[in-house]
Amino acid sequence: MKRFALIIAAAVLSLSAIAQDGKSIYNKYSNEEGVSAVYISPAMFRLIGKIPEIKTEENGVDLSPIIRSLTGMYIISTSNPKVREKIHDEASRFVKSKKYELLMEAKDNGEAMNMYTIGNDKIINGFVFLAKDGEETSFICFDGNIDRKQFEDTVSSLTK
Repeated sequence: MKRFALIIAAAVLSLSAIAQDGKSIYNKYSNEEGVSAVYISPAMFRLIGKIPEIKTEENGVDLSPIIRSLTGMYIISTSNPKVREKIHDEASRFVKSKKYELLMEAKDNGEAMNMYTIGNDKIINGFVFLAKDGEETSFICFDGNIDRKQFEDTVSSLTK
């Protein structure tokens, strides 16, 4: 019986070590020394969504449909050596545990940048950007219900 209780306790502790969402990573590290943090709430996205068009200067691409579909954004960045590895490791576990799909990976001289999405063929429910170089770690996560085709068309237009 004691062995069973120990196994259950170990399982619960290991589950609590895995972040449940981007918000939990943000909440855990946003008050740490040397961490820059930004949270954009659903209310702010609703307010921004009332603007008829939000076009990029260079390409004239309208971003408002994508912005309207967002429900939250969490951004943390740090060069604090005590927390930058923890943030990177926890964010990496988060994308693996939620089965995010890798969109892009770039590596150069010890620097790494990854972009992930989660959703289905029609809707993107989340996007994660994770970057790490020798001095800084950055984590950006947004949640929403973004039309995948619209997102892909917008990204395509921005890269032309």
